[in-house]
Amino acid sequence: MDVNTFSAYAYFFFTVFLVVVLYSYIYHLYSSEKKGRRNYEKYGDMALNDDITDNPVESVSENEETKKEEA
Repeated sequence: MDVNTFSAYAYFFFTVFLVVVLYSYIYHLYSSEKKGRRNYEKYGDMALNDDITDNPVESVSENEETKKEEA
């Protein structure tokens, strides 16, 4: 097996690996939103509501409560 063949196999398997990681991440986002752990639609408005006087997406107390529930 020469270097070009090895490079082609490595490229193919790396691409397959990245596709699997991408789809598992998408599944994670979808399932956590359906279970009610996070609402990722609120994070989509973060670029629009980035003034210093705007409300945060999540308050600190919400983050502490979710950490306690997960533990």
